[in-house]
Amino acid sequence: MNLSNNLKKILIIDFGSQFTQLIARRVRELGIFSQIINHKFALKFKFEKASCIGIILSGGPLNVYQNKKIKINKKIFKLGVPILGICFGHQIIAKEMNGKVKNSKYREFGLTVVKRINKSLLVKNFFNKYKLNHVWMSHADHVSKLPKGFKLIASSKNSKFTIVEDPKKKLYGVQFHPEVTHTDKGKEILKNFLFSICKAKKNWSLKKQRVKIINDVKNEVKNNKVICALSGGVDSSVVAQLLSKSIGKNLTCIFVNTGLLRKNEEQQVVNTFRRKLKINLIYVNASEEFINKLKNIAD
Repeated sequence: MNLSNNLKKILIIDFGSQFTQLIARRVRELGIFSQIINHKFALKFKFEKASCIGIILSGGPLNVYQNKKIKINKKIFKLGVPILGICFGHQIIAKEMNGKVKNSKYREFGLTVVKRINKSLLVKNFFNKYKLNHVWMSHADHVSKLPKGFKLIASSKNSKFTIVEDPKKKLYGVQFHPEVTHTDKGKEILKNFLFSICKAKKNWSLKKQRVKIINDVKNEVKNNKVICALSGGVDSSVVAQLLSKSIGKNLTCIFVNTGLLRKNEEQQVVNTFRRKLKINLIYVNASEEFINKLKNIAD
């Protein structure tokens, strides 16, 4: 089922950051459809300028010079769409544009004060009246030399090139994580990138997508029956609820107790789905079987 048909979207290239899903969520909260693609998949991905209005390069745990592990599709820099690099993504932009990245003498992790040096569309309403803001840093490397044509926007104590830009090439980079709640007004960075720089128009809402998913499932399943494997976690629970709204009694959920659940979790799951949501649920208590198989095994 493709929910991105005919939608202008922000592509997020994932380099292994623990916050990549959060970037996608923040973009969607601002009313724009976002799609995550792995950096390896991006090498063969067909970028369509007509549907891709901007690209965000995520953070990641590696060094930008680990060429065997990290590959960047250089075609994205020729698309003409705005690109925002976050943390590791910021360093990739600097490297690919012939700047320099090196290991930091003093690493930054946690809250850091950033000072504005120059104005930019990217930082509108981001800094306070003293041109300062608290941001969340998490990096061992830093940009040590700006590429030609780039302008310094903001600096921190241990990272001179914290926010940079080349508006002509539509390239922007931030060393910190605007997507996390620890960064004060971090959503302003994303909002400015989406609406002021990418010129995006709102095309996404949870309510509309819920209705679309339910209608799509109805059309796909029709009068057939569906089995849903239910763990009690967020993902499978949301799927089960949407399926139930779509096909009602034609849905059967199966929930297996492995003996590795939280205390009383099996009772909560059964009560929620059988009694509150009125969903057909088969509960299987296989805890003894699982625990016996795991006897004397340590990992």
